[in-house]
Amino acid sequence: MLRDQHAFVNQMLICFLVCMAAGGSVGMGTVWLRNQISVVANTNRQLNARIDDLNRRATELSSEIETEQRLDVLRRRNEQWRLGLVPVSDAQVIHVTENTVERMVRRANQNLFRVSLDLKRNEPAAPFRVSWQR
Repeated sequence: MLRDQHAFVNQMLICFLVCMAAGGSVGMGTVWLRNQISVVANTNRQLNARIDDLNRRATELSSEIETEQRLDVLRRRNEQWRLGLVPVSDAQVIHVTENTVERMVRRANQNLFRVSLDLKRNEPAAPFRVSWQR
């Protein structure tokens, strides 16, 4: 009978040790996970602070650029630095009412397919080649 009780105690001891190891690993995993969450939260907080700082600087810079591009400031700089620039007149400005993208494409491609023929040989004056590899 004594042997059976010792065997039961040994089994209980092994079960207790396995439960302690499993519980300890779960607890250790929980602590590690909480640590990782706090590290990621701190990194996110730092990134948000940096983004806010960059947005603030970009806003300040754009407002400074806008103030430097005002007409009175440009005239004053022209006089101070003796650049001799002439102000823009309405004759220099062309107002385009049509679609600008189509207009630019049309202007860029207007001579693309135009081929002039040489009257003596009846062949193109400036031939273009199309090559491909077999």
